[in-house]
Amino acid sequence: MNLLGPEETAANFFPLLEKELRAALTLFWEIAQSILDKSPVQLNPPSSDYFSLENNFFSALFLYSYIRSGISEPRRILFAAMNQCLRGMVTGCDNLLDDEYKQTLDTDLPGNARKFRSILDIMTSDRILTAIMYRGCQEGEFSQDQILSANRASLHALLKSGAQEASEEKGIDRILGPETLLSEVHSIKTGILFQAPWVLPQLIGGKGSIPPDRIKEGLFFLGMGCQVLDDMVDMAMDIVKKRHNYVISLIVHGKDLEEKKRLEPFLYPVDPKPADSGLLDEFPRGRKKAAEKALHLLEKGSRMLFAPEHEFMVPYSIEFFARRIGADRFLDPVP
Repeated sequence: MNLLGPEETAANFFPLLEKELRAALTLFWEIAQSILDKSPVQLNPPSSDYFSLENNFFSALFLYSYIRSGISEPRRILFAAMNQCLRGMVTGCDNLLDDEYKQTLDTDLPGNARKFRSILDIMTSDRILTAIMYRGCQEGEFSQDQILSANRASLHALLKSGAQEASEEKGIDRILGPETLLSEVHSIKTGILFQAPWVLPQLIGGKGSIPPDRIKEGLFFLGMGCQVLDDMVDMAMDIVKKRHNYVISLIVHGKDLEEKKRLEPFLYPVDPKPADSGLLDEFPRGRKKAAEKALHLLEKGSRMLFAPEHEFMVPYSIEFFARRIGADRFLDPVP
């Protein structure tokens, strides 16, 4: 069944996607500019790649799911702009937790003011979300009651993942088995987080507000696959910070005694040393199993998300996820 309609075939679908993504990002940026106008912090004009699909691939996937599900164009642009707000909040929180800075808003703040940049991104994104909801109400897309409910629901959607992150801040006291880790930790940390863009459409209702289960489940598996890739990249850091990690779990609970013995000095060091980002290369069999699991989840999720006429996007999406997360080199065949 083609949910896109005859006017949205494979030939002209992606220009449509890019057009609506640009409209959503423009709405987000314009409201941010109006909020920061005449404040001590000013927003810089959008860069040349601000609207590119490359830099907004995750947002484009969520927008794609709206189009496939038949949500009207005005609403899906509003929802996509709202997702940009949620993205700003999540990225800002991750920045603070990981002591890094991935940009949401390009402002004139000093480049080394990383923590306050993240705080500003969170505060401003929250206010942009409120402004978008208000605009939707003015345009007759949402009711006032729906705005109040959506305001609460959007926070709850992020708190599920946030609460899981918080439980790991002081370090974990045991290493869960691989399947338990996926079902009890990663499913909440990232799997459900990838379904969060559907919380508001489902709450507000209307035609197309309930996505086909296959699409929503596909987003879940994409999130899980991305988290396994992330674990591969962050293996050394997760050891130091005592966080859950799928690769570590595979080795500790696996049958490969050689790699398990090799890992023990890193887990229980006598003389702790700085994290080595290349640590995963020392565990080729654990790396191979993790890569196979990540690829399986990503392919499964992609095939559930994309319409049959867009199946050519499956390998491209997997390649993009791996490259964006920095795990592409780990997916090459082990020598």
